[in-house]
Amino acid sequence: MSHHSHTVAVVAFGAVQLMDVTGPVEVFTTANRYGADYDVRVVSPTGAGVVTSSGLALGVNGSVSSLPRRIGTLLIPGRRDWREAVNDTDLVESVTDLTDRAERVTSVCAGAFVLAATGVLDGRRAATHWELAPDLAVAFPGIRVESDPLFVRDGHVVTSAGVTAGIDLALSRVEEDWGAEVARSVARQLVVFMARPGGQAQFSARLVSSQPQHSAVRRVLDHVSADPSAEHTLDSLAAVSWVSARHLGRLFRTEIGMTPGQYVESIRVEAAQVLLERGSGTVEEVAQQAGFGSSESLRRVFQHTLGVSPTVYRARFRSTTGSRRITAA
Repeated sequence: MSHHSHTVAVVAFGAVQLMDVTGPVEVFTTANRYGADYDVRVVSPTGAGVVTSSGLALGVNGSVSSLPRRIGTLLIPGRRDWREAVNDTDLVESVTDLTDRAERVTSVCAGAFVLAATGVLDGRRAATHWELAPDLAVAFPGIRVESDPLFVRDGHVVTSAGVTAGIDLALSRVEEDWGAEVARSVARQLVVFMARPGGQAQFSARLVSSQPQHSAVRRVLDHVSADPSAEHTLDSLAAVSWVSARHLGRLFRTEIGMTPGQYVESIRVEAAQVLLERGSGTVEEVAQQAGFGSSESLRRVFQHTLGVSPTVYRARFRSTTGSRRITAA
């Protein structure tokens, strides 16, 4: 990319999440202190300021029509009530027009729904806040929704996960445009991870909370939750469920979307997360109590499921007080 001034257009609208707007804006404007050349403009469809989700009023630099013909990066933040945003025809029309004029199209959190409404995500992979991923997949079946990554890049379109992931996304854009050194300086300045370890699964309430229809499945869920560390085999679960192992497998796939074995593992992961957050046992003890048998297998499953080791998970989620210092590399 040639290093002429690169316009970053952030479209704000009523009830937008404040952090979705301010996080990326902070990254791009901070990058300018280290040699980048971003012309950051926060605009609204009408040019009037907006009241954000937190009730804080946000001034804007002008209306959508005040933007230059060519835009370097278009950034669409979100609002929790994505249906309201998607039903706002003026907003969707403005954004549709801008997507045709931008070199790069990006969204933060529920902003993916606004982009989805313009059609630009059809046939593409996309991310959004972990809690909203199922909604995005149902509302826009043409999109391949990925619920774990902090951001997903598909061609010139980049969508990011919840709220602060907009900072991760903006840092990656800075790195692409101006190199790792500038991005690292910005990350240090803002005291954030340059590349955050692990995906957003580590923040999500991982299990389906809706009650399954079939009593056999409910019996198994209750049985496993009551004692995650017990020896749970497909046969022992089938005995509890009063149906055959094969039938239980089918019911689980239909109602829970995973095999009984995967369910047992996910309950054990949750148990381990709670023990690591609240207890003081060693990783080996946590592994035993949560039913993993050994710290090695706990480590393997954590790395695979959450993208971090049990020790790092504990350090990150244990408490926000005390001496949690992370030294910059």
